Amino acid sequence: MQFCDITGQEAIKKQLIQTVQENRVSHARLFLGPEGSGSLPLALAYAQYICCENPSETDSCGECASCRKYSRLIHPDLHFSYPFFAKHKEDTAISFIEEWREAFLANPYMGLDEWRGQLEADNKQANINIAECHQIIKKLSLKPFESEYKVLIMWLPEYLDKEGNTLLKIIEEPPQKTLFLLVAQSQDQILNTILSRTQLMKVPRLTDQNVRDFLTEKLHLPDEQASRIAYLSEGNIQLAVNLSREESNNNFGLFSDWLRMCFSNKGIQIIEFAETVSRLGRENQKNFLRYGTKLLREVLMVLSGAENLVHLPQNEEAFVKNFSRTMDPAKAEALVAQLEEAHYHVERNANPKILFLDVSLQIVRILKFNTLPKGTQYIYS
Repeated sequence: MQFCDITGQEAIKKQLIQTVQENRVSHARLFLGPEGSGSLPLALAYAQYICCENPSETDSCGECASCRKYSRLIHPDLHFSYPFFAKHKEDTAISFIEEWREAFLANPYMGLDEWRGQLEADNKQANINIAECHQIIKKLSLKPFESEYKVLIMWLPEYLDKEGNTLLKIIEEPPQKTLFLLVAQSQDQILNTILSRTQLMKVPRLTDQNVRDFLTEKLHLPDEQASRIAYLSEGNIQLAVNLSREESNNNFGLFSDWLRMCFSNKGIQIIEFAETVSRLGRENQKNFLRYGTKLLREVLMVLSGAENLVHLPQNEEAFVKNFSRTMDPAKAEALVAQLEEAHYHVERNANPKILFLDVSLQIVRILKFNTLPKGTQYIYS
């Protein structure tokens, strides 16, 4: 992974390169940025630049033996740690290294949900267990095989939990020429004992233009479609990729029909809808709910006075304008809350048929009978 392969983040790239050129390489650096911002590929490009045999002023060469091995994630002095779904207590990250390489090389901007989809996660919770911590200490205690530096890239150290205290000594006093590169999304969830031992680098969200460039150059989407998705993705390339997939689905037709049948209180059709959605699969159900939430937020924008909807397809724009005429902010807020709660329960493997039937009945109460849940923010006389 070279810096030139990473979308945007030019200021961060220059800062990282400068630390190497001025010999100010910190032994423990924390890349903190939101999902889809490029924190993980930045960490890898930084490690590759440090270990490159012929680096230029702006990037690693991409051609030396070290760079070629880094590009395939097979360098003997490059180690990864990441959350996984252990089947046995002795499982470590190395047990899933082939899946990790495949997932990362296919999508360096992936989130935990996408990584989970690569594994047979069942109902297990992701974590970085004590066996993995001991394995890290063991690996980093060895001398480098080829490069000057040994590098450990830990993705999502938020999942270390209290086991992370096992790593405190080696992070604070690592073996010579050993680098810890941590890539996190939530500073509040990282152990303070680890946080205090790292040099923080905040990675900002990408701009809409950055995401648009990624979609046109990497996914070869038309400019108009890329601009629309970039606006809705809020700087998250992983979300933009998901939205680009959704556009080939009929989420709009399914969602608009759902709201109409709930508004008309068509019981038989609602039951059939719940059965249909229950067969879509968990990831498709989550994408469907995210899509609906996004569309309802556009309704809220219209109700708040926004008129510019050029980022929406023509059918979505017409639906949002028409639907907003029958809505008020309180109803729209209540509907968004119902979809977000349903998304939460889908992630936790709720029975989809029962879940979507229940959500449908709640939507009927809101749209048909004007009954709002307690705690709704907007109150009108």
